[in-house]
Amino acid sequence: MKTEPKYKSLLDVLKTFPSEKECVAHLEKLRWPKGIICPCCGSNRKIYNVDRGYKCSDCAKTFSVRKGTIFEESRLPLQKWFAASWLITTNRKGISSYQLGREIGVTQKTAWFMLGRLREVAASMSTLGGPMSGTIEADETYMGGKEKNKHRSQRLKAGRGTVGKQPVVGARERGGKVKTAMVDNTSRENLHAFIKTNVVPGSTLYTDDHRSYLGLKDYKHTSVNHSMGEYVVGKAHTNGIESFWAMLKRGYYGTFHHFTWKHLPRYLAEFETRWNMLKLDGGERLDSVLESVVGSRLTYQELTA
Repeated sequence: MKTEPKYKSLLDVLKTFPSEKECVAHLEKLRWPKGIICPCCGSNRKIYNVDRGYKCSDCAKTFSVRKGTIFEESRLPLQKWFAASWLITTNRKGISSYQLGREIGVTQKTAWFMLGRLREVAASMSTLGGPMSGTIEADETYMGGKEKNKHRSQRLKAGRGTVGKQPVVGARERGGKVKTAMVDNTSRENLHAFIKTNVVPGSTLYTDDHRSYLGLKDYKHTSVNHSMGEYVVGKAHTNGIESFWAMLKRGYYGTFHHFTWKHLPRYLAEFETRWNMLKLDGGERLDSVLESVVGSRLTYQELTA
């Protein structure tokens, strides 16, 4: 969806939405383009204007545009939510809760909760569009810090470079989107299940020489032998998905410094969604998030459970 005016900076966003009135009007336009619909009963027969919102003549309940969204029961003005949505979509390596708090004038705890809710929106956005097709690159990586950088008392038993790290598998559609997932390990069962869930059979699939990719008979599968220094063979390579891993790890080391594995799926969804919106301008990215805030409500208790 094209946005007018286009927002080229955070200042443009704040100028366009200087108060709650402008934010509410824009959110209503995105949520109810064909007219207001009661989020409680789904009726659009007769909606009355009341103080701070609307009242449905069918179910007699009052509501506002925040009802059923991540903004519900939030005391923060929508202008701060719009600014946070802009910042999380435009910072390629992500934005920490400390920095977000400084940028929009809230506490670090509040900013962390806002980012958690926005990542929940990103998770819902990452499920759109169905499985990938065409030419696909798949690869696996490991998230986590180096054992040598930890305090001696916290180091795990010496072993492979993957000791103490969390495996993640991903696939990238050339010219299209990225999809990732946490896995318990990089076994054949896990990697095959990920591919079959996220890639349409018959697609061209490029991977490295990891043995767990063997046996993918429903795909035109070609691998490149990284262990032998082979990285590109004609059109076969995994450079695209590896570029995504590089961005994810720059965010991990440079912005966040650490992910708890409990929250890693939300961080993956954030980086996925931001990558998938690279071709959109700033206004389109902001509106894509705002259009997706319905049904993604997350409470603080759920986030910290």
